[in-house]
Amino acid sequence: MAASFPPPQGPAAGWYPDAQGRLRWWDGQQWGVAAPTQGGGASDEKNLATLAQVLAIFTGFLGPLVIYLMARDDQPFVKHHAAEALNFQITLIIAVVISFVLVFVLIGFLLLPVVMIGAFVFEVIASVAANRGEWYRFPINIRMVSGARS
Repeated sequence: MAASFPPPQGPAAGWYPDAQGRLRWWDGQQWGVAAPTQGGGASDEKNLATLAQVLAIFTGFLGPLVIYLMARDDQPFVKHHAAEALNFQITLIIAVVISFVLVFVLIGFLLLPVVMIGAFVFEVIASVAANRGEWYRFPINIRMVSGARS
């Protein structure tokens, strides 16, 4: 008599993202249909999150503030990136004010360009990360606005 072995165990049944980023049902044996999305789903959230980061470069805190206020509760990715961009802009305003005050001590002439170039680099990195669908957090940020995930 041949021994019977149980079938190999795969991932547990549940919803998993496919290659296109859509959620599909895995029942333990085969893949099911894609989950319906509201308003286009993940790509719309990535676009809004990227827009929040890019607008921060051109409009300061106003662009991320508008997107933060527009983001619904069922869009945590958009809310996270808008809150991070908004917090970074507030941190940047504080750094620019301190640099401007230090201009009178002549240190500000060196500090102000470093702050502006560093802010631009961090904002570009955050924009690219949002476009990739990554939950980016600025390394230097005073988190005053809630909504960003840790």
